[in-house]
Amino acid sequence: MIKKLIIKGSFILVLLALVSCSKNQGNQIKNIIIGTHSNNELKIQIDVTTNDNVQVFAEYWSDKDGIKNKISSPVSKTGLSHSLVLCNIIPETNYSFQLVTIQNKEKDTSKVYTFKSRALPEWLQKQFKANCPKPELLPENFKKGFMLLAKRETPGVAYIVDYKGNLRWYHTVEGTGFKVTHFTKEQSIIAILGKNDEPTSYGSEILEINLQGDTLTYIKKGQGDFKQVIHHEIIKKSANEIVTITVDQKIMDLTSIGGKKNDTINGDGILILDRKGKQLWKWSVFDDLDPMKDKNLLKTKKDWTHANSLNYDKDGNFLISFYNNGQIWKVDAKTGKVLWKLGKGGNMKMSDDSNFSQAHAAHINSEGSLLFFDNGVEKKQSSVFALKLDEKEKTVKLDFHIKLPKDIYNDRMGSAYMIDKDAFLVCCSKRHITVLTNKKGILLWALESEIPPYRVEFIPEEKMKPFLLN
Repeated sequence: MIKKLIIKGSFILVLLALVSCSKNQGNQIKNIIIGTHSNNELKIQIDVTTNDNVQVFAEYWSDKDGIKNKISSPVSKTGLSHSLVLCNIIPETNYSFQLVTIQNKEKDTSKVYTFKSRALPEWLQKQFKANCPKPELLPENFKKGFMLLAKRETPGVAYIVDYKGNLRWYHTVEGTGFKVTHFTKEQSIIAILGKNDEPTSYGSEILEINLQGDTLTYIKKGQGDFKQVIHHEIIKKSANEIVTITVDQKIMDLTSIGGKKNDTINGDGILILDRKGKQLWKWSVFDDLDPMKDKNLLKTKKDWTHANSLNYDKDGNFLISFYNNGQIWKVDAKTGKVLWKLGKGGNMKMSDDSNFSQAHAAHINSEGSLLFFDNGVEKKQSSVFALKLDEKEKTVKLDFHIKLPKDIYNDRMGSAYMIDKDAFLVCCSKRHITVLTNKKGILLWALESEIPPYRVEFIPEEKMKPFLLN
């Protein structure tokens, strides 16, 4: 069990060569203090005071890897006080580092200092177990890359792990859980936060942090135009545009079907906010669908359509999937017009072999196909679909279909992402397992997790540099 304890304060590590530098060993450096950043054992913070206004960065390496494999921290702003955060730290490992100051474009390098990282706290140990009988069958980009997943209950934890199951990065929040997380092209993690009494993937807060653990954006329901509960998805259109799914409520007279005069129907919407919470654009499922045409409305009104993923198509319009009606829609990102509906009762003509049950994590893969995880509730077997869409003719053909083993059938949540042409990372949330499968459905690798992740995203190594490296 995860030990629900987060220790307050910061632990100062032993710096084995503490400073008062002579002129030939970094004459700008006045003092150094080293410890953990925000009490995170995988982030080391070095606070540096300099004699003059300079910029500072650190070059560091594990003693095992040697100086030839040194990593550089980001460069500080010009000033007298500097806080440097070192990532890519391995627990219980000896490290060496040098500080480099920059003044008038001239660099000055300090002598070498050393520290030893501490062990992970007990509640973070043994969270993940990887199983890979034949590592030589794994794609190289997968072995070099990372995976992002998160714990939804409080205290919330976002994790980044490697293919060996090693925890390489984490970030904790108190009082809320990470309901949904997403890695952005700005090298940040944006998330929906929610309390334990909020439903599985629903929350009332937006948090964006960089890989050093610093808060870039924090918006709480009630601030600005952020008035609705959000759920299941959070992505970014640009550096200043946050896109999410909302719970969109409509009050209707349902007395004609046995309901109340002022009855509430919970539908879904799309909301774009800026980083201060100002609304930039919105859309509602009620703009397209009439609830009164649903014969089961009294049963479904509390969660009428249940949108569960949102993404951008190649042309900049939205792809949104719905669990309850078994459909994927394309929505014009400017007008809000629904361009097509794919699935049960949709207006796209589908080949017989392309029928699916409930889609999750619907997106366009690198080969232009619509890729998604199918819960497979009707057949009690989950799978991965890739469909070729002809939007002009409104036809759909199967690209490929990967049937997963029945013993990892997953009826809710889940995700699937392409690693290469014959390798796919698939999260079976309720089974606490993430697998790498080929197109034949043969499992090449598996990761068991103590927590049931809503989804697991793959992040190539090049998108993590210089913060995490393999």
